[in-house]
Amino acid sequence: MTADITPDKPRVLVLYGGQSSEHAVSCVTAAGVLNAIDTDRFDVVEVGITADGQWTNPRVDPRTHAFGGEELPRVLPTDASVQLVPGASGSAARSAELVEIGPELEVTPLGRVDVVLPLLHGPFGEDGTLQGMLEMAGVPYVGAGVLTSAVGMDKHFMKLAFQAAGLSVGPWETITARQWAADPQGSMERLRQLQPPVFVKPARAGSSTGITRVDTLDQLDQALQTARKFDPKVIVEQGIDGREIECGVLGGANGSAARTSLLGEIVVGDGSEAHQFYDFNAKYTDAAAAQLSCPADLPDEVSAEIRRQAALAFDSVDGEGIARVDFFYTTTGSVVINEINTMPGFTPISMYPQMWKATGMGYTELITELIELALQRPVGLR
Repeated sequence: MTADITPDKPRVLVLYGGQSSEHAVSCVTAAGVLNAIDTDRFDVVEVGITADGQWTNPRVDPRTHAFGGEELPRVLPTDASVQLVPGASGSAARSAELVEIGPELEVTPLGRVDVVLPLLHGPFGEDGTLQGMLEMAGVPYVGAGVLTSAVGMDKHFMKLAFQAAGLSVGPWETITARQWAADPQGSMERLRQLQPPVFVKPARAGSSTGITRVDTLDQLDQALQTARKFDPKVIVEQGIDGREIECGVLGGANGSAARTSLLGEIVVGDGSEAHQFYDFNAKYTDAAAAQLSCPADLPDEVSAEIRRQAALAFDSVDGEGIARVDFFYTTTGSVVINEINTMPGFTPISMYPQMWKATGMGYTELITELIELALQRPVGLR
């Protein structure tokens, strides 16, 4: 990290790592972004957050992070910690200051921050907690605001928002920690009303961590235990027989209409038992496990309808900046929404950048667009 700053360039803080189970995914995302960001337009400073929550001046160049090594990439702890100090510049401009605080409490200035690009997935980064801190600091940031981030992270409330907007949602049940403690038998009875296969998921996690496909109801108890390792709140979704279709959404700042990308399709495996759904390994570590097809081979009218629904889903949660909306196109020809991801996978080969590439916007251009949108957007109530 360097404190060298070009006065006429916006200074972008790339924030990555974090305390969620998606820490490694965030590190690899940061590598992709840092290797592609337009340094002619932006000054860049990077801060890594360890799995324990320490903000660090990274000792390992995040541009080198990748899957495929003996260990998953991670942010290493350091003796000194980094802090974001709101309003330290003493000006009316929307910016904060970075400082590094050493073990003897010595303070080293690391320069101003004009906008934050939070490449964090999951709780304590994508769920509104970080967004609230940045709002209080008065610093613009890429992506959804506090409420949208929280709703987009919680699959239960996300589905309620979709239903309120008139979107078709598949059958599901939610079990909170309180419900399980008070009435485990009643909770299990609700789950038995769903038709297998069902997918048991942590309600507030991503990258398919903690998810189990359940084909017989006697597997439910073990699947619930697995999901609760990641989140005390669990959602159980009835399986949908259909193709997995995704749509990228971009924009929505300052009252502007959101734009949608061409659609992508995920095809998992070859019918073997290796990957029964789009799990973590299929997404990130096993290149042969899934094929990403973009643009998806769909009738024009179906593509248009899914893109319309993606924009509606984005608006239903008051989305801003970036989102990926996932659907099922069923064997009966209907469209069922699965979820919205307010900070989707963003490595160069992830579906979100690939869909925008097919639509005509390259990876570097997409990063620039997102930062410019954030710089245009006010913080606070809007």
